[in-house]
Amino acid sequence: MLYTLYEAGYYASTPLRFATRAMRDFWSSPLNPAKDSDLGRRLFANADLFANLTRRYGKPAWNIDSVEIDGKPVRVRPTVVSSTPWVKMIHFSRDMSDMRKAGRRELEPAVLIVAPLSGHYATLLRGTVEAFLQDHEVFITDWSNARDVPLMEGRFDFHDFVDHVRDMLRLLGPRPHVVAVCQPGPAVLAAAALMSEDDEESRPGTMTIMGSPIDARLSPTVTNKLAEEKPFAWFKSNMIDAVPAPYPGMGRRVYPGFVQLYSFMSMNKEKHEGAHKQYLKDLMAGDGDSAEKHLEFYDEYLSVLDLPEEFYLQTIDYVFQSYLLPKGELIHRGRPVQPGSIRDIGLLTVEGENDDISGIGQTQAAHALCTGLSDDFKEDYVQPHVGHYGVFNGRRFREEIYPRVRAFIRRQEAGIEKKRDAA
Repeated sequence: MLYTLYEAGYYASTPLRFATRAMRDFWSSPLNPAKDSDLGRRLFANADLFANLTRRYGKPAWNIDSVEIDGKPVRVRPTVVSSTPWVKMIHFSRDMSDMRKAGRRELEPAVLIVAPLSGHYATLLRGTVEAFLQDHEVFITDWSNARDVPLMEGRFDFHDFVDHVRDMLRLLGPRPHVVAVCQPGPAVLAAAALMSEDDEESRPGTMTIMGSPIDARLSPTVTNKLAEEKPFAWFKSNMIDAVPAPYPGMGRRVYPGFVQLYSFMSMNKEKHEGAHKQYLKDLMAGDGDSAEKHLEFYDEYLSVLDLPEEFYLQTIDYVFQSYLLPKGELIHRGRPVQPGSIRDIGLLTVEGENDDISGIGQTQAAHALCTGLSDDFKEDYVQPHVGHYGVFNGRRFREEIYPRVRAFIRRQEAGIEKKRDAA
């Protein structure tokens, strides 16, 4: 019912949105002689703010057409290399002639970035992808919006997530590298443990886990406490709704993206209110550059997708209430998940000093679980002065975190090559 009411509210406000857009266009038209007056800028600013707050935010484009490598521009083309109803694996293919001009002639390590399935689209990791493109063949998981997946495609749960990660790693060949950003950490660690136990050729060469709730009992944040304090039945009763018509997934029960967005924004209500007030002031002052930066951020932040019910509820149960992985109680398809079986996968954990989503220690817990790894395979890093988003995006990620990840992958890659030569 909530989803239906949300849709009804959106369509009911359509005439007002059209009128507001017309006002915005009128007061921004170069043919309007009063557009640069104080009154004109104020009317435009208010109309623009209302139009942006009430419009639909679709899936953002990647907008990665090129990257600069060693001072040379290299063209990039996103290509879907595998697809299921629930996820596409995208390869950011770099132009080989441009790579040769940049002095890169050897095949570089393949890295699978596992994006979170937690409300935002994979494009939230645009900056992560751009950084890794400097030195790697980059692949990323592009998860589907559950409301667009017809009921006939079946369900998708935590175990399906693990299986999808394993399948994608197999497609990348021997010993690829995997980076889990936030929510996928437990599933990626489980996949790596199962692949190691089976001695699969495509088990990861390294596993980088960033800002992830491997053990959510440690340094609990507001998010962790909410998940722990509310009974499991509360989440099923209050956070799940059926997809209405006319979406392809009509009837599928989901955790709606707009509900999660409201939850996230309410945690930092004053910050978001202040950002929009400043946006209004920038427009009225004619500061287009500052206003454009605001739009770039919120165009991405306000774009959300729905999660399938079974995946969302199992994540609440497994990760945030029962703590199955750190307690050694996670069972996948009838098999115990044993991180201790990992013996030759480099493990790098990265956390942010000011992370208010995954507290310090939650990601580091992966080291204690991987008892079969020697110290040569392990590294931990806590980035000062960054929150959750800064762990995988922004200036400090580019300048301080990514170089560490790159160096770690290179060290482990050298070790893998040495063992291959010895064999």
